Amino acid sequence: MPAAFIGHGNPMNALERNRYTEAWAALGRAVPRPRAVLVVSAHWYVHATAVTAMPRPRTIHDFFGFPPELFDVEYPAPGLPELQEQVADVVAPTWVGADVDSWGIDHGAWSVLRHAFPDADVPVAQLSINALKGADHHFQLGAALAPLREDGVLVVGSGNVVHNLGGVSRAMPDAGFDWARRFDDAARECLLTDPASVTRLDGHRDFDLAVPTPDHFLPLLYLAGIAAATGTTADVLVDGYAYGSLSMTSYTVGMPATPAGGTGVAAPLPDAPPPDAANI
Repeated sequence: MPAAFIGHGNPMNALERNRYTEAWAALGRAVPRPRAVLVVSAHWYVHATAVTAMPRPRTIHDFFGFPPELFDVEYPAPGLPELQEQVADVVAPTWVGADVDSWGIDHGAWSVLRHAFPDADVPVAQLSINALKGADHHFQLGAALAPLREDGVLVVGSGNVVHNLGGVSRAMPDAGFDWARRFDDAARECLLTDPASVTRLDGHRDFDLAVPTPDHFLPLLYLAGIAAATGTTADVLVDGYAYGSLSMTSYTVGMPATPAGGTGVAAPLPDAPPPDAANI
């Protein structure tokens, strides 16, 4: 099974058809049918490592200020409770809890999966990002997940390589600031040549601007870990920018480049509240 990192942008992409969402759909068509999808989403950033273990995970609308039709979206994919035990086994001795009732499928997952697997018939589980752990831990945890690919599990990191909501410019719907482009290019060089070097990007001169908080960057390390563990490199699925300070670049491992087609910029931002108060 391949693996992927998706730059998901703002949740309105769930309702849009553009070159990014067409790439996500192309990913879903290209992979073998997964036994399950395990999503490492920027939006489940907590003080623990856990996997959702409920048979019917709820759709979480974890954002503010968006139109009613986005809150109406449901993604009724089944869960796969036994996947929690399998994850715990492959990453031992790291402790992994079983979340049976508190989380579900957040927009970092369903805004992408709604395009990749529109029938919502593939089981979905989420792996939390432990906010107490550093970059090396998350890279190593990603590497430990690599054997799941042999059992039909599609591991998907969902975040954004560059994610600075305080720097958003509505005048730049399909462009990136120079600092955003420099950092995104540096990350691309790592993923395409030496995935393990992605853990050293905190030394890049633009890191503090590109990654003011770690939540959206850390999912990338899971894909880098998987690539490094299997002696491979990543490929670009789609790339681009939104509103100056968001990178929409997505990567795959173990899958040939997939022509996606599609046109248009990433989904528009809501008029209010400000992006850095909307939980995107």
